[in-house]
Amino acid sequence: MSMNDRNKTAFQDAPQAGGRGDAANEGRIIAAHGRHYTVELADGSLRKCFPRGKKAGATVGDRVRITPQGLDEGAIDAILPRRNLLYRSDEMRSKQFASNVDQLLIVVAVQPTFSDDLTGRALAGAWSAGIAPLIILNKTDIVDALPAARARLAPIAALGVDIIELSALEPEKVHTLLAPRLAGRTNLLLGQSGMGKSTLLNALVPDAAAPTREHSTALDMGKHTTTSTRLYHLPAPGGDLIDSPGFQAFGLQHLSREDIIRGFPEFTQPIESCRFYNCTHRHEPGCGVVAALDAGAIDPARYALYLRILDENLAGQQRY
Repeated sequence: MSMNDRNKTAFQDAPQAGGRGDAANEGRIIAAHGRHYTVELADGSLRKCFPRGKKAGATVGDRVRITPQGLDEGAIDAILPRRNLLYRSDEMRSKQFASNVDQLLIVVAVQPTFSDDLTGRALAGAWSAGIAPLIILNKTDIVDALPAARARLAPIAALGVDIIELSALEPEKVHTLLAPRLAGRTNLLLGQSGMGKSTLLNALVPDAAAPTREHSTALDMGKHTTTSTRLYHLPAPGGDLIDSPGFQAFGLQHLSREDIIRGFPEFTQPIESCRFYNCTHRHEPGCGVVAALDAGAIDPARYALYLRILDENLAGQQRY
């Protein structure tokens, strides 16, 4: 089986084995570091758990069934059915890092410069899985550079994506703006290093005490501060927040062509005008997407991102 075949359902429904069992031994993974997992059971107790044998594949957000061992340990017997499964990937490998997510919080900042490519890929990943995205523009206290950041986000705002502007250094305002949007949901906090993601986490969950560092001005790049993925319970009005390591690349090599197209909702209506049912929206005659692009209805940078992702996936299929 190729890597592409193995991972192509990463942003789709991903059921796992698991039948009926004792509900008291069912819980949710709230932290993961390698093959070490922290499982929170229904009664609120925590157990340090390991997969049986060489089994792997569990991730933060998974509902699992365990066999208790000792006072506070256990073995993971089964991963219960998932609603979705998210991967980070590049041309070399894919690695799952969260499941059962309701909303993706994509953190960008006025400074340092955020990656349009990463932001676009994260949006494509969310939409392909049916996950609602929310953009958080952080560090709005850097007022001189704010107009430029807003201009770069304008094509995304035009797609109907909500963008919340804030400064993570103002915890009360952060709570006022974000808490109602996070309540009752499992939210994944995602962003490249240096965007102020850990400071934002501390504002939302004061007990998290997440480490923060100043970004490297010389490199215009953030320093990596989070080393593992963890789920936090939010204070009233509630909800959950999954924090993941910051990163500088986000690949989607595991997605099929149909998955990729779902990640570009602005293609949905133009596709109805395509002459061919299996149109790749690249160079086919009578392509509704290309026509919409030529008419200015599709942002050229977004279309270029679509082509890059498609080319990467085709290259991956040929390689494996």
